[in-house]
Amino acid sequence: MQERHTNRQKYFDELVESSRKYFLPYVERFMFVGAHTRVLEIGCGDGGNLLPFAEKGCQVTGIDLSDTRIEQAKHSFKDAGCQGTFTAMNVFDLATGAQYDILLIHDVIEHITDKAEMLRHIKRLIAPGGLLFIGFPAWQMPFGGHQQICHNKWVSHFPFLHLLPSSLYRFVLCKAGEPATRVSELLDIKSCATTIELFEKLSKDCGYHVHHRQLWFINPHYEVKFGLRPRTLSPLMAHIPHLRNFFTTSCFYMLRVNRVG
Repeated sequence: MQERHTNRQKYFDELVESSRKYFLPYVERFMFVGAHTRVLEIGCGDGGNLLPFAEKGCQVTGIDLSDTRIEQAKHSFKDAGCQGTFTAMNVFDLATGAQYDILLIHDVIEHITDKAEMLRHIKRLIAPGGLLFIGFPAWQMPFGGHQQICHNKWVSHFPFLHLLPSSLYRFVLCKAGEPATRVSELLDIKSCATTIELFEKLSKDCGYHVHHRQLWFINPHYEVKFGLRPRTLSPLMAHIPHLRNFFTTSCFYMLRVNRVG
């Protein structure tokens, strides 16, 4: 387990830097972001991704299932002198009629079991002309199973461990001394495996079209985490189904809703 997983301020600051340098500019390539732009992040955690949008004058809203994370988000925004609305809730409970210009879902969809239900539900939250930005690690990439959260240093640094059969994966995690809650969490992530092919099929089936896709060989967030220079996946590799999942540490998707009529 890395320090950032226990030091929430460090984690928040890292997300702010990555969002300011990569997430926000990516969104700005496709639409104006400024005063009165309505932004909703689903699974906002401590709110680090949203702070750069708030600094631009956006009306930012963050929701998360964790009461603790929401309280930390409120705290961090107050310390930064920025405005934001944060609520501990499920996205399915969000008030009917609310619409946003930008929806952010970063490193969340790979934890959701019924992705199709969620994608269909949030369409009503996207204002006409709005965008949905989704980022996630391809499942087969070296640490696509989030095993870096393990306490055992050997397990947390072992690439592709999550690709073992579930029974063997559980055995290894238990033998490494990981607590039952951690083992359950990692197996749950495994059951929610999200590949590029699966995500693109779900997006199409749920009424979206891919406005833009950027696959990363070196995740932009690795710059602040590990000092690595971000690199995009080669165009050739990006067009080889299945194989590309092993080399894509982060997928950036900009989706628009298919409007009828």
